[in-house]
Amino acid sequence: MPTTPEEIVAHNVKIDESEITLVQFNTPAAGTKTATIKTSMGDIKMVLFPDEAPKAVENFLALAEKGYYNGMSFYEVLPSIRIATGDPDANGSGGESADGELFKDEYSLNLWHFNGAVAMDNGGVPDANGSRFYIVQNSSITNELAEEMLDGGFPEKVVDKYLKAGGVPNYDFKDTVFGQVIEGKDVVEKIAAVARDEQNKPSEDVTITSIEIGTV
Repeated sequence: MPTTPEEIVAHNVKIDESEITLVQFNTPAAGTKTATIKTSMGDIKMVLFPDEAPKAVENFLALAEKGYYNGMSFYEVLPSIRIATGDPDANGSGGESADGELFKDEYSLNLWHFNGAVAMDNGGVPDANGSRFYIVQNSSITNELAEEMLDGGFPEKVVDKYLKAGGVPNYDFKDTVFGQVIEGKDVVEKIAAVARDEQNKPSEDVTITSIEIGTV
């Protein structure tokens, strides 16, 4: 019997929608941790979800607080999909976690790859998370994709939110969502629109100058 979200969707078993709270669209409670990514093109502020993705949030905070991300560039820009950073080698294969060990994926029925979601980039290898992360930039999905999602076992309330907010459901249960952009989506859009080379790397570097940790 499937028990994890990934297994549930893979086996087309209906998820009890009463168990799902789409926390990415809730008003953050006072004291909720935030991170403001200051880039060469503007600031992007996100709220973090330690209850749903404790290890990913802990790791991101540890790296950010020691300045690990400062000076790093966005190594991949895929318009209408995502913008990615967090790799000191700037090629999508480097970086390491705060303790130097790869850590496991964390899936939650409360977190999905909606537009503005912030997620770990494991390079397509399960449980291979380090420092790389990306921001989902896609602002819409097609009705055809929505129908496929429903047929595949995605909860109706999740599909409805994808239709309203956009996102990249292909990444669900593959990468760990740990944050959501609450300010600076215009900056995400600007970065997604820059000129890029054949490897989808910006032709001119877009860099992180610093990351400031705070609270709502």
